[in-house]
Amino acid sequence: MLLANAREIVAKVDAFRSQANGMAMGLEPELSVVIDVFFPIDVIAEIAKEFRQQFPTVPLRLLVEALGGTVQPILDKRANLGIVGTLPLMPPGITTEQLGGIMFQVVASVDHPLAAIKRLISKSELGQHVQLVLTDRTELSKGREFGVMSPHTWRLADLFAKHSFLVHGLGWGGMPAHAVKADIEGGRLVELFVEDVPAGGLKLPMSVAYRSDDPPGPAGRWLIERLMTCSLDRSL
Repeated sequence: MLLANAREIVAKVDAFRSQANGMAMGLEPELSVVIDVFFPIDVIAEIAKEFRQQFPTVPLRLLVEALGGTVQPILDKRANLGIVGTLPLMPPGITTEQLGGIMFQVVASVDHPLAAIKRLISKSELGQHVQLVLTDRTELSKGREFGVMSPHTWRLADLFAKHSFLVHGLGWGGMPAHAVKADIEGGRLVELFVEDVPAGGLKLPMSVAYRSDDPPGPAGRWLIERLMTCSLDRSL
């Protein structure tokens, strides 16, 4: 029993020593990342596996937000960096580095009236139906609308709720292509061909953001470089 306890203590001491050495060289004691809800989470999971091998002493903390929610934690110093896509105007003091882009499609339920229109749909026609829109839980985009084309809107703060409402025919809206691919292939959702929106959707640029006065350390820089490589490889 004493030997087992001794081994556990030695292992903790070794881990503590390794963490202390890393911090002495500038390695972050923890890496907190806020991720735009539109960014593919499977990409993050793949990178996280490599991160754990590269930086075994650095805990990784992830937040998933939308719009201003991807930037506010950085401003508040609750996150070291963020993957930002749905807030085109950055507040002062934030540095950004470009990643790839996320394809964004306008979709509706197969039973929705707009789904029966096989030609190009005008914005005036869209405006006759409820648009499901993600809402910002911060004040960073107050007074500004992104992609709203209908005077009739239902606001949701959660992308999964928006997805469920779309599938159930409660409105139409824009979604990241990777999040609705299975639904389109399964016949639950259809892509709407909308005026000024190319077939296949629009590309939403993504970027990494961090405080200009607090640039990422070794672990954060590695994560950024890996994200850039992964985005280019996948042509996100």
